[in-house]
Amino acid sequence: MRTMVFDLDGTLADTSADLIAAANACFRGLGHGDLLAPGADALTAFHGGRAMLRLGFTRLGEVWTEAMVDAQYPLLLAAYAEVIDRETRLYPGAMAAVARLKVAGWRTGICTNKPEALAKTLVERLGIREAFDALIGADTLPVRKPDPAPLAETVRRAGGRLDRSILLGDTDTDRQTARRAGVPSVLVTFGPEGQGVARLAPEALLDDYDALFDIAEALLPA
Repeated sequence: MRTMVFDLDGTLADTSADLIAAANACFRGLGHGDLLAPGADALTAFHGGRAMLRLGFTRLGEVWTEAMVDAQYPLLLAAYAEVIDRETRLYPGAMAAVARLKVAGWRTGICTNKPEALAKTLVERLGIREAFDALIGADTLPVRKPDPAPLAETVRRAGGRLDRSILLGDTDTDRQTARRAGVPSVLVTFGPEGQGVARLAPEALLDDYDALFDIAEALLPA
């Protein structure tokens, strides 16, 4: 049984605007105003809440500590829960590609570094939960990507085998996860880094979801 595992943020859906809005809510609460910009800071957004907080604090030009990041992180998650699907959109063709894989017998899963509860809320709001056989979030296990355990558990819960799986993602975190798990990785080029992800040397690049099925079949023939 072959399995295609999808990252969520920056891979299945462009969540950057809502993530940045949540981070800016934290900075406004501290009296700083909006420190991050939608679009321009999308790449940082796809690296998670703490990455956005660190970037904002750095832009203040003042001394900051990880304790400050830790203090704001729960507030960021709460703010994000309020706007989780306000601007978020699935990438064109994503769900048609998932459906085509399913018809061909592939199992599908989501492995994300978004907290599990928020990930479940988002996929339910987007109406796509039933398209995936498993979902693993950042806090489902004691470890998160790039540790390979969440990927392996996603495949297991989806009913597949790790040695017959592929990870589709958008960042170095996904590339490292796949490498450590010993499985092929495909990185999307329609994210904020564009063709720059080629520097990570994945087994394949995905420019458009219309090409995913052929890439998957080439990497893992039936």
